[in-house]
Amino acid sequence: MSREWPALSYDGWRPTCDTLHAHTQVLGKLAVALAPPAPQLQHTALRLSARGWETLPLPAPDRSGALVVALDLHAHDVVAEHSDGRVRRVPLTPDRPVGEVTRELLDAVGDLAGEVEIDPTPQEVPWSVPLDQDDEHASYDADQVASYFAAATRAALVLAEFRAPYRGRSTPVNAWWGSFDVAVNLFSGMPADPPSGDFIMRNAMDAQEVAVGWWPGDARYGRAAFYAYAHPAPEGFAEARLSPPAARWEPDLGEYVLDWDDIRSGPDPHAAALEFARSTFRHACAVCDWDPALPASAEGSPPPIV
Repeated sequence: MSREWPALSYDGWRPTCDTLHAHTQVLGKLAVALAPPAPQLQHTALRLSARGWETLPLPAPDRSGALVVALDLHAHDVVAEHSDGRVRRVPLTPDRPVGEVTRELLDAVGDLAGEVEIDPTPQEVPWSVPLDQDDEHASYDADQVASYFAAATRAALVLAEFRAPYRGRSTPVNAWWGSFDVAVNLFSGMPADPPSGDFIMRNAMDAQEVAVGWWPGDARYGRAAFYAYAHPAPEGFAEARLSPPAARWEPDLGEYVLDWDDIRSGPDPHAAALEFARSTFRHACAVCDWDPALPASAEGSPPPIV
């Protein structure tokens, strides 16, 4: 991987971005269908690996072992792999619709591990055509995917380093297929009322937390950026001056953001992004009245045991 943080123009790669996003939704739907339910919908999250997005090991529908489904963004395939070593690959190529890939992948999963039914309705996106019928999203530019994956990997390394020393409950670096972002969530240990009664909010946001993540841009905010929010956010949360100076409150999102382009060409983008995460977390813990030991631990006090 190059030492340089890659350019990533959302407007320039939006057609491929939407197609790739739709492919991640199929992986997420398989996790929803097969994984044992976990708090905050953790069983539905995917992971960013050295090759792309992938599920955790999922119980095979026919009880023959475990199944992992991955987007291999180097070989440009969707890969279904059984724990007994059998593998099926479905190519991701230019002008191949999401619906065609989805149907072939579900057939491959059925052949490896038994038939599974998913809810093909896409989530948290502006389109509504079922994933297995989607002929609209077919753009796939391998060079743009490579730039995206290099950027996502850089972001995931920042988030992993930020989370590592925290001594409260936290998530790993999750890849969320609904919002197409990578994020970590740090919890205070206290419950919270969900912001609404819909299924996702009711299940995902029932605990006091601070989330820090990164996305490559979307229809609401057309720039790649790191973001951070607190739930529940008290009065005054939006009034902080954070570090680095390019960080700002984005009222339409209800989040703090640090644009990718504001740091990628700087002397140390990793350090700048890490400082954004730590600065936001310090502020959130102060205004949300968390135990002071928790934000201290996120910065290595006490240090990890070595």
